[in-house]
Amino acid sequence: MTFDLAARLAARRAEHLFRQRPLLESPQGPQVRVDGQPLLAFCSNDYLGLASHPEVVRALLDGAERWGVGGGASHLVIGHSQPHHVLEEALAEFTGRPRALLFSTGYMANLAAVTALVGQGDTVLEDRLNHASLLDAGLLSAARFSRYRHNDAASLASRLDKASGNTLVVTDGVFSMDGDLADLPALAATAKARGAWLMVDDAHGFGALGASGGGIVEHFGLGLEEVPVLVGTLGKAFGTAGAFVAGSAELIETLVQFARPYIYTTSQPPAVACASLKSLELLRTEGWRREHLAALIARFRAGAAELGLTLMDSPTPIQPLLIGDSARAVELSRLLRERGILVGAIRPPTVPAGTARLRVTLSAAHSVAQVERLLDALGECQALLPPVEQ
Repeated sequence: MTFDLAARLAARRAEHLFRQRPLLESPQGPQVRVDGQPLLAFCSNDYLGLASHPEVVRALLDGAERWGVGGGASHLVIGHSQPHHVLEEALAEFTGRPRALLFSTGYMANLAAVTALVGQGDTVLEDRLNHASLLDAGLLSAARFSRYRHNDAASLASRLDKASGNTLVVTDGVFSMDGDLADLPALAATAKARGAWLMVDDAHGFGALGASGGGIVEHFGLGLEEVPVLVGTLGKAFGTAGAFVAGSAELIETLVQFARPYIYTTSQPPAVACASLKSLELLRTEGWRREHLAALIARFRAGAAELGLTLMDSPTPIQPLLIGDSARAVELSRLLRERGILVGAIRPPTVPAGTARLRVTLSAAHSVAQVERLLDALGECQALLPPVEQ
């Protein structure tokens, strides 16, 4: 027996699910060059427009000149450089938690936290729409793993009543494909009433939500007692790379001692930590970025509603337009690209069957005029598609 990879790939093409990597030939920003074509992009997670900010770039360059390029070793050997340490202290202070621990990617942070906290004989309960990294972490933990209905505290409660051992409830803060917010107050109260810990992956909320950019936990006015385990990503609103877990001193020391994805990997380049420190400074001092972003979100939602497009319940920079059919979503994306606008078509298995969508993401670097151009193009392209079959 051999692996029939060609058949698998052919089936994916036939189902309009084949994916290709666009080749970015410019820095991140609203105006990009992709596969040789200049485009207005609405598909980046650079929510505050910091990925190409000159001060962040300069911080990276200065950091490389002083600290070199590679991390050199794992944090527990000789890879824990001063910039890493300073960034961890700054993130702990910003999130209002005793300590924070830096990771090279958000995927690693999620794997590390879940697998270090629960194992055989324990229970991990997750939202059905959680990010793949969280679901993978639950499966790899060896704990009893179950998924509750999306954003449903009653569904969570029924599963908590059957839980055994140490129990960890895990949810995204902002759901990456729908853009909606986790109902953290209800989830936190439900978990706490049954002696479980709540872990929140705030990859898409950190920096973009909250009065000071503290994310969904700040948005809801919650703290360490309600959300003992907080994960934040630096590769989205921060515009750099990496992630962190913030919590109690005991939590962070437990991860240092037991989290295999932390122990057995080389640290990120210290210069990246230098860039993230500059991003944190800009995030804290330039509140106009979040204000402008909020205005763009409001304008886009109003304009999309006027066009009769199906919006999802999202107050965040993630603004999915529900299309349904995968082929139709791909065609709408293609028509937009013909007009110089890049918006990705998201299809199964990333989203459930029948819920293919255009995932529009907005950035503080976008202008109102650029959002208007997107809305005009959506109206024009929608008119070119055949009517939806009933």
